[in-house]
Amino acid sequence: ENGWNITGDIFRQDEDGYFWFVARGDDMIISSGYNIAAIEVESVLLTHKDIQECAVVGLPDEERGMLVCAHIVLKENNKATDEFKSHIQLWFKEVAAPYKYPRIIYFVDELPKTETGKVQRFKLK
Repeated sequence: ENGWNITGDIFRQDEDGYFWFVARGDDMIISSGYNIAAIEVESVLLTHKDIQECAVVGLPDEERGMLVCAHIVLKENNKATDEFKSHIQLWFKEVAAPYKYPRIIYFVDELPKTETGKVQRFKLK
């Protein structure tokens, strides 16, 4: 379309005019008017010393449009408490943009994956 290939993916353009991939369009969460890339939230969560792996999805919400929801596999299951959820949320707001924090957190034993190891996000929605 007008010389552009419409992929549905999200890119940003830098000051030199180069385009950089941000996220797949279907992995973008729009919450309270903010565009939040699930992969950005996952990248932050994975820097926490107690998180082994995670997957982030958007869940419908009447007030905000969507809510950021994180499914988290912990390195130690004994930390899967409501207090630890609050800890992760507070920590996230300190190290990243506060509007991106996961308002919903589920601790899971494993993430649903394909035979090749790709997370099946549709099963988390």
